[in-house]
Amino acid sequence: MAESAAMVDLDFKRKPESEMTRAAEEFLAIQKKRRSVRHFSDENIPLAVIRTCIETAAQAPSGANKQPWSFVLVTDTALKKKIRIGAEKEEREFYESRASERWLNDLKPFDTNAKKECLEQAPALIVVFAQRHGKNRTDQHYYVNESVGIASGLLLAALHNAGLATLTYTPSPMKFLHEILHRPENERAYLLIPVGYPIKNCTVPAIRRKKLEEYLIEI
Repeated sequence: MAESAAMVDLDFKRKPESEMTRAAEEFLAIQKKRRSVRHFSDENIPLAVIRTCIETAAQAPSGANKQPWSFVLVTDTALKKKIRIGAEKEEREFYESRASERWLNDLKPFDTNAKKECLEQAPALIVVFAQRHGKNRTDQHYYVNESVGIASGLLLAALHNAGLATLTYTPSPMKFLHEILHRPENERAYLLIPVGYPIKNCTVPAIRRKKLEEYLIEI
């Protein structure tokens, strides 16, 4: 039987209700402005900020505290070009043969296509990898998708909160990322995130968010 973990005091300070309300509303207001951006400026961004946001993501809870994630920060121009070439190959096959007619119709309002210039335009790419198990196969990981999903959500919120634009991108399949970035066999690509500043006069699709009463059920 495994030994019990050592315990430490919880660092938690209760806030007055008024402060809780203010903090929650301020964070909501910030996140309401987050949008997926597909047109990036090539202007340099502070990489120290991105590293801090990645560290924030890694504070996410995970199954049995296995922390089954890796974050690859790509700024090298040649590597970004390789990633774009690999992504566009998969995208062409998606639009030409893999996607159903219904799926393509659902994508029409977003004016997306197989061209992914943003992968070279954005000054940085973050590739999130999920670790199916530890480097040793006997090191089992649990709730990997859930754990990495939570970490990815924290990362997107942190980057937006810091003043950076992002795109959540999941070309399928993503094995090319594993090969280009020389990741170990226990990892699989989970999410590709271009990061930077939007171009001047950037536009995004006019979308509607569901209202609270459409997704909140109180019992």
